Amino acid sequence: MPLIQVTMVEGRTTEQKHDLIRNLSRSMSETLGVPLERIRVAIYEISADEWGIGGEPFSVARPGGVALPSP
Repeated sequence: MPLIQVTMVEGRTTEQKHDLIRNLSRSMSETLGVPLERIRVAIYEISADEWGIGGEPFSVARPGGVALPSP
């Protein structure tokens, strides 16, 4: 049973996370020839103060946060 683990700064919508799970699963299934129902995906979200970029918290390095698409 393949497991894909994604760690990212929080701020994505539920729809984006569902799309990510769907797309990662399909890609792994096609690439490795594994049945889709055998693939697992876990998303771990971290706050902007718990993620560092270049020695600074994400919240300081990228004060605008995660860029979300326009509706």
